[in-house]
Amino acid sequence: MSGPADKDPQKLQIIKKRSFAFRLNVFFFLTFIVFSLLIVRLAFLQLVHGESYANQEIQNELKTTTIPPIRGNILDRNGSPIAYSTSTQSLYYRLNNLGAVQLLEIAEKLAKMFREYGDNPDEQPDVEEIMTRMDAWYGYDGKRREPRNWSYVPRRIKTDLTDREIAYFVEHRDEFPGFEIMEESIRNYVLEDDGKTGIAVQLVGYLRQFSTASNMADSYLNYYKNPENTYEYLPNETVGLDGIEFMYQKELRGKNGYRTYTVDSVGNITGEVTVQPPTKGSDVYLTIDMQVQLAAEQAIEDHLALMKTEEAAKTNLGKGHKATTGYAVAMEVDTGKVVAMASYPDYDPNVWRGGTISIEDYEAYEYFFKNGTIRESYPKYEDDEERKKHPTSLVYLGSTVKPLSVLIGLQEGLITPNEYYLDTGEYFYGRNNSWRIQNSNFQKNGRINAEDAIRVSSNTFMAAMIGERLAKRGEDGLKTWDEWMAKFGLGVSTKSGLPGEHPGIKDYEHEAKNASVLSALVRAAWGQQAKYTTLQLAQYASMLANRGTRLKPQLVEKIVGPDGSIEYAFTQPEVLGQVEIADEYWNIVHRGMLKVFRTGFDGFPYQVAAKTGTSTQQVYGGDFVDNAVFIAYAPADKPKLAVAVVVPEGGFGAYGAAPIARAIFDAYDRAIGLTGVPRTDAADNMTGVEP
Repeated sequence: MSGPADKDPQKLQIIKKRSFAFRLNVFFFLTFIVFSLLIVRLAFLQLVHGESYANQEIQNELKTTTIPPIRGNILDRNGSPIAYSTSTQSLYYRLNNLGAVQLLEIAEKLAKMFREYGDNPDEQPDVEEIMTRMDAWYGYDGKRREPRNWSYVPRRIKTDLTDREIAYFVEHRDEFPGFEIMEESIRNYVLEDDGKTGIAVQLVGYLRQFSTASNMADSYLNYYKNPENTYEYLPNETVGLDGIEFMYQKELRGKNGYRTYTVDSVGNITGEVTVQPPTKGSDVYLTIDMQVQLAAEQAIEDHLALMKTEEAAKTNLGKGHKATTGYAVAMEVDTGKVVAMASYPDYDPNVWRGGTISIEDYEAYEYFFKNGTIRESYPKYEDDEERKKHPTSLVYLGSTVKPLSVLIGLQEGLITPNEYYLDTGEYFYGRNNSWRIQNSNFQKNGRINAEDAIRVSSNTFMAAMIGERLAKRGEDGLKTWDEWMAKFGLGVSTKSGLPGEHPGIKDYEHEAKNASVLSALVRAAWGQQAKYTTLQLAQYASMLANRGTRLKPQLVEKIVGPDGSIEYAFTQPEVLGQVEIADEYWNIVHRGMLKVFRTGFDGFPYQVAAKTGTSTQQVYGGDFVDNAVFIAYAPADKPKLAVAVVVPEGGFGAYGAAPIARAIFDAYDRAIGLTGVPRTDAADNMTGVEP
């Protein structure tokens, strides 16, 4: 119960004043504490992190954009351009939240701008095409759909902008949200005189956008999945996807440049723009000679057409009338330099311009992109069912293996130089002699030795004298055969470095497992149990020419940096292996190859050592087809150039492939010289073929 003193007004007033003063003191004390803490914190930040925050402040005021480099050129050995890059301005679109109506309005404005300010108004993209290139959330019809590409990837609307287009866009930039002009490098490929096909297109390769290449499944393209290899790559920049373009991606690319400028809080540029120019990529000079390359490409095309004529139908040449593809490689015997690598049909590689390709172009050329001289390339037919009925670029060696078969037989002691065999045209093997091997046209060659067997191309000699005798060793015999193939570069990589190179197909391994070692080796001995690439055949032919030295195929003569410095130069051949075989045995093979029948070499001023091949294989549906195969080197006494030609469904190698090789030898003689000096009076055209 309160007493009277509690109700004393004066006392109550004193108590209230004391209470207020206490609360005020507490407030000021707490405020002091807070401010003290803030001051200490600020001091700490200033002293300890001041420099870091100052740098961040400066950085926040600077904007940096990347300037992509200009890709280096690809040239032939003489400096003639094959692929080159030019700088251009392109218009890109980045996906945003614009609706269908807005996008359509923008597309209409762009179409009008392109017609008014672009070159060739009639060839400019229309509204529908622009909407397609935008790859936006809405199509031309206004219906919502999912974009075909990742949202972060900028969409190229148009490249090679004119100055007037650029000026208009800059002036009306606010009308085009999500659009920007970017400087980029555009790849250009030199075309042949026909204006339709490139030069060594499958060897050179092509480009795709980095965002696409890094998501592709090809094993060698894992290179682009490694951030260490692709540091500072831009999603929309183009990178090598095949051939030399991929193989020398690092050298060709160059280094980014940068454009740096200061901006205010709303993004306006407030200071001078500083530019660190990009570093152009290095130039790659190939060992390819453009004149020899063009001659090889033209020879294949012309010869395929010749085999389809009515005149050819009356001769052995007409047996190759179904051929639609052809492959050729020319390789220097003493250096390993590849001077020609032709894969036919070819195409205009400019369809990949900007790293993209239209659906129509892809469907038209999808069977032409692969380099059939190093891979399994399929011919183009109306559908897969028909395509299965025709051979790929990988075919059996046929009789081109016989020089090696003889060497194996001699070196392994299976035969002797003066041992004779009675060739009746047929050879029987297996249980109860139920299986038969025969010579072409059942030709009976009579009493022949190893040299004769190469000359007349005896299947029965190879089967009976080498295949059967080696098979008596069982699995060891099969292993011995496989080892000899590898020594001559067959069934193993040539080490060219080209991406996706096929090692070949060893059917003799499957035959031995599913049938018998005898069946495998008697058939392998005359070239019907393994499929190899044209480049492998060229490497093998060069080994026959230089007597056992396996050289790495060289594709690059030199690499020149943007400042003109030599970053790489071919100095000496790279030896992959050496086979030691007695000169006596080499001489037997050499003399046999000198006497081999072939067409197209009438009037050739040099001796040629050659071997023809007619590789017969069964295709889908049970039909058998004959592929034309040919290897040769010249001059025979001092070999300079080795050539390999493969024409699937080309018939006899002597008719379907040999004349192509002659054209290549002539071109090399004119451009470089089979004796080391260009021969100006060398034939200008392919010679005819004998019936």
